[in-house]
Amino acid sequence: MVVAKVWVLKRRPVGEPTVEDFQLVDEELPPCGDGDVLVTAVYLSVDPYMRYRTRQVPLNTPMVGSQVSRVTESKNTKWPVGTYMVCYAGWRTHTVYTAKQLQEGSAEMISPLPDLQDLPKSLSLGAVGMPGNTAYFGLLELCKPQAGETVLVNAAAGAVGSIVVQIAKLKGCRVIASAGSQDKCAWVKQLGADHVFNYKTKSVSEALKELAPEGVHCYFDNVGGQFSLEALPHMTDFGRVALCGAISTYNHEDKGILKADSPYSPMLMISKQLRVEGFIVLRWQSRWMDGLNQLKQWVVEGKVKYRETVTEGFNNMPQAFIGLFHGDNIGKAIVSV
Repeated sequence: MVVAKVWVLKRRPVGEPTVEDFQLVDEELPPCGDGDVLVTAVYLSVDPYMRYRTRQVPLNTPMVGSQVSRVTESKNTKWPVGTYMVCYAGWRTHTVYTAKQLQEGSAEMISPLPDLQDLPKSLSLGAVGMPGNTAYFGLLELCKPQAGETVLVNAAAGAVGSIVVQIAKLKGCRVIASAGSQDKCAWVKQLGADHVFNYKTKSVSEALKELAPEGVHCYFDNVGGQFSLEALPHMTDFGRVALCGAISTYNHEDKGILKADSPYSPMLMISKQLRVEGFIVLRWQSRWMDGLNQLKQWVVEGKVKYRETVTEGFNNMPQAFIGLFHGDNIGKAIVSV
């Protein structure tokens, strides 16, 4: 009998999440039947989108999220013991997948671990995983940056923003990036950004007036809120905006999705003829491996660099998640079991 450790959502967070919003419980797993596998988590991901999902996840059910898992028991020839998968099992140490789930694979997003060669397996949750593809498809498909154009990226020291910076440079763009500490700004500068400013010590309007006097062609927005309110007037005519995230607003309980104080002013967008598009990266699921293979190649060639902030211990999942809203991570936030 295998007993899994599972973090469930005990109550809905109000404002910033707290450890008390989650509860660690034991779950007895069924034995493996014909075609089933038992997997054990090795690395788990914590991501800002999970804060929004706390409004949707049923109470007393596992928190959502992806993980790198190792097959530790198998009655399925396609998944022998010792193989690894990337799956959307949530905040849990062990999971039994049935033959039907493995065959369909859609709801749990089960896929073999990409061939990362000598790279860390945890990269499949970061630079060569969902965050990497978010940067890859969001920037290239929506913003369509051209050589010589100016690209603005916020949260540029995060899992997605740091990859956007580097892809934009690979495409010959001039990159203006923003982060929230001196150390983060220094790292983003090392990634190749032409200019990096600390939004906590310099206003967005002031920075862009100085750094982008001719305007911003492409804006990859991970933050929303006040940052975007100040950034959008600096867009060029026919500028493109990819709406990836809005971490500055995720803890606002008194404002809905269609809040009246949205920074995306209709008159501003009309007068500048901006193209603004929100996206969820799964729209490119049919091309998923195309993105991962390109990202892996760039990492192997040293064209894309990465960092990970690793929290040790499954018991520390909530603390690692909460740390995202304090800016504790540089690069991808990972929990190692």
